Amino acid sequence: MKRKVNPFIFLYQWLIFVPLFAIATVLTAVSILVFSYLFGEKTITYLPGRHWSKLACIGMFMKVKVIGAEKIIPKKSYIFAANHQSGYDIFLAYGWLPARFKWIMKQELRKVPFVGAACDISGHIFIDRTSPISAKKSIEAAIKKLSNGTSVFVYPEGTRSKTGKLGKFKRGAFTLASEIRFPIVPLTLKGTYEAMPIWSYNIHPCTLTLVIHDPIPYQPEFDENPHLLMDKVREVIESAL
Repeated sequence: MKRKVNPFIFLYQWLIFVPLFAIATVLTAVSILVFSYLFGEKTITYLPGRHWSKLACIGMFMKVKVIGAEKIIPKKSYIFAANHQSGYDIFLAYGWLPARFKWIMKQELRKVPFVGAACDISGHIFIDRTSPISAKKSIEAAIKKLSNGTSVFVYPEGTRSKTGKLGKFKRGAFTLASEIRFPIVPLTLKGTYEAMPIWSYNIHPCTLTLVIHDPIPYQPEFDENPHLLMDKVREVIESAL
């Protein structure tokens, strides 16, 4: 069901927020390029993207709640697995998840002006899905980037929900888990579908909630039955929706 658009919010979004955010996106990408060149894999390189994400939320009057932040141990590496409801998932996770992590993203995003180059130089992981062999090579390259407390962030559904409900999980994220064996942290993102569903470019101010669940240590039985881990993560994420 489509939400009614507030005329004031509509005008503010398209006349003020979108132009300013476009400028902020370019400045953020340039800052990441410069910081990555000067400082490499340091916290300061991560800060422009975090502030850009917070601007996307605060600039559109979103209220943000984070539940379970104390479960994340600083400088420990994890695999974060979240439901995918909206483009605003990116801003909520990147702005408020208390950890440094690399996104896994489609190879096509590398071609986006400024943003693709910034993601590339800062070590985010592009997956070539043209063939299983190419995807495997992408994952092998990704593993080399994950050290010294750097985590990885995946959307097991693979694409945004068209209804706001949790979709079917794909095995790719859990194949990565079997390779690197980091603890897996299920994340439940709420409110982002209401903020900006896949079928709309209009943004609706609302409350966004990031629920951080208990980490799930990788266990030998997951090798014997890959669906066991997939089902467990899905159940935990769905429990908070």
